[in-house]
Amino acid sequence: MKSGVSLAALFAALLFVTLLLSVAQGEYPEPVQKSLHADDLRGKPAPAFEVGQWITDEPDRRGKVVLIDFWATWCGPCRRAMPELNELQARFKDDLVVIGISDQAPDIIRTFMAKTELDYSVATDPDATMKREIHVTGIPHVLIISTDGIVRWQGCPLTKQEPLTEAIVQQIIDADPGVSARHAAASGQSTPAHQR
Repeated sequence: MKSGVSLAALFAALLFVTLLLSVAQGEYPEPVQKSLHADDLRGKPAPAFEVGQWITDEPDRRGKVVLIDFWATWCGPCRRAMPELNELQARFKDDLVVIGISDQAPDIIRTFMAKTELDYSVATDPDATMKREIHVTGIPHVLIISTDGIVRWQGCPLTKQEPLTEAIVQQIIDADPGVSARHAAASGQSTPAHQR
């Protein structure tokens, strides 16, 4: 009888560990009720990625979370967000690509960048293709997109309703199976089935 109870306890413990492993990856942040000044894409597919011209080198986005910041050189809040975006790019450089997209002319952006430290990728899109597609009416406006192309966070990074923090970015990276798969491939490990 004792061996039967032990087997049942062992089976229950094994089932519990399997359940823990299946949820260990974490979850994406829950959307917070706030003013977005654009279509709400949280939990939905991001618009097709389109820029007119790269001002910096085009970054490798494969297997990384992408943060897109719609901004302009004349925008005070955009300028105030830049040090934070620099910090996020530095802190999460292996798993995150920060891209600033402005619809201003390349020479205006280059002149601005000569005087302002931007440690992340920058592009121009004079046609404002992505910005118009999601009806952005206020900048800065950020989208954070997981490797499966879904918007996981959206809004003004400086808002009091839900400011963009390192903890939010970390949560998105930790929950992203594409990031986990890239890490596993780089280390020569196989990706656990629950992360595929």
